[in-house]
Parts: sequence; C-alpha cells; structure tokens
Amino acid sequence: MSEKKADLKSIQQQLDTDHREPRSLPPVHLWTPEFSGDLDMQITRDGRWIHEGGEIKRAAMVKLFSSILWREGERYFLVTPVEKVGIQVEDVPFFFTALEVREGESGQELVFTSSTDDVVIASAEHPLRVEIDPDTDEPSPYLMVRYGMEGRLNRNVFYQLVDLAEERDGVFGVESCGQWFKIG
Repeated sequence: MSEKKADLKSIQQQLDTDHREPRSLPPVHLWTPEFSGDLDMQITRDGRWIHEGGEIKRAAMVKLFSSILWREGERYFLVTPVEKVGIQVEDVPFFFTALEVREGESGQELVFTSSTDDVVIASAEHPLRVEIDPDTDEPSPYLMVRYGMEGRLNRNVFYQLVDLAEERDGVFGVESCGQWFKIG
C-alpha cells in the first residue's frame, strides 16, 4: 500500500475511534474570592456571549469564559482564584448544538456538544428535561451541565431526540446510560 493511502487509512481509523470526551476544566468549585461587582456581559438564549453591547466573536475567549462560569442561587458569575464578577444570563448559560448517539457500558449514550465545546452525556448525573411553554405549547429542552447550570438544546438537536424517542407506558422519551428521560 502506498504511503499516502496508509496515512489516509490511519487518519480514518482515528476519526472512527475518536469520540468526544468531556474537556478538563479549572477547579472553580474550590475558588472562593470576594464578589468584585457586575460586568456588562450577557449570555443570550441562543448561546451568544455579549460584552458591552457587542458579541464576543473569538471562540477561544467564549470557551475560556464558559470554563470559569459559576452559579449561586439564580445568579451567574465568572470566577477566578482572585475575582468573582456577576454576569447576566437570559435563560441558561449553555447551548447544545450537536448530538451523537453511541453504545456505551450501559447501552445507548446520548452525547451532546455545546457551542462552547462542552461534551455532556445524558445520565442520572446529567438529566434531560423538557419544559412546555403554557402559552405557546412550545417545548424547551434542557440538559444539566455542571454546578447546577443547564444548557438548552437547539431545535435541530431536539428534533434528533424526537426521532430517537420511543413510547413507554404512554410517555415518549429517550434512553441514555440506562436512564429514561421523558421528552413529550
């Protein structure tokens, strides 16, 4: 086999076996700095990060900020070992844009990837839930991420879940890591 074909085969094998895994995060839960004030920063319902009225376009900067995000009660903060600043969040701070279905130790795993490259597998620790708007009957699907913070699934990802759904005892849902999650 030619060297070029061997390289392509090696790359394809890596792609076939490369599953997204959770990224390493700083130990925000161990940091307890004093509150430093509020920052003019907002996370919109669709996952965009806004600072002083303008969208932060650098993905690396948004990923960095999302890695030091913390929630206390209904408030959100960016936390470092020496500073804690408040920010505004329209709905929830994470926005899931991709879904992968794979087989794991406990059967089917639903692996979600956020716009900030957080990878979360729906499980007992990371449950899925769907809220229905009482005025519009529109579903809003959410997934627990970390530290009491959730992410909302974008419409396409929710439609993928609906395609995977099955009925059990009159309830539509999906299974991941041996857990059953009602979605409709």
